[in-house]
Amino acid sequence: MNKSRLEAFSDGVLAIIITIMVLELKVPHGSDWVVLQPVLAFFMSYLLSFVFIGIYWGNHHHLLHTVKNISPGIIWANMHLLFWLSIIPFVTGWMAENSFARNTVIVYAVLLLVCGCAFTILQFAIQKANKLYPALEEAFGAVKRKGYISVICYTAAIGLAFVNTFVSGFLFVAVAIMWIVPDKNIEKALKNE
Repeated sequence: MNKSRLEAFSDGVLAIIITIMVLELKVPHGSDWVVLQPVLAFFMSYLLSFVFIGIYWGNHHHLLHTVKNISPGIIWANMHLLFWLSIIPFVTGWMAENSFARNTVIVYAVLLLVCGCAFTILQFAIQKANKLYPALEEAFGAVKRKGYISVICYTAAIGLAFVNTFVSGFLFVAVAIMWIVPDKNIEKALKNE
């Protein structure tokens, strides 16, 4: 399998995930501002999940730019990541339907934690199957550090949801901000190859 086929499949799955999520947004009946209130939780959870899917798409794209050889390990690590990402619409809808209730936020945090671990597994599979030069190895180290910080934040969000789900939501946003721009070190390393 070549790299472009893997990228195209992944892009298609992520596009479908976003499409499924937006279908959960129901058009309110009426034109007064008050009719938007019941939809607000759905919109906020959709926005959060849309940003996370976008972040995974951008960082996945960056990560695959480093690949020269596709191994079975990379294929299955990629499928593993896509599996967990495909559950996001379900958990997003559940969280919205229940107005960010504690258990739904906990499950959302667990899912984000598992997605982050799956992304790291994909990164390790890529590193194992492709000989990396020092600058790219260093760039991968920076991505790994961000991954470890994410794991800590998601784990904290799970525990903190028992106290205050707003704090968990703050941690979700903090992780999203950290990842929103893909690591520039990968771009620099690829240019200097």
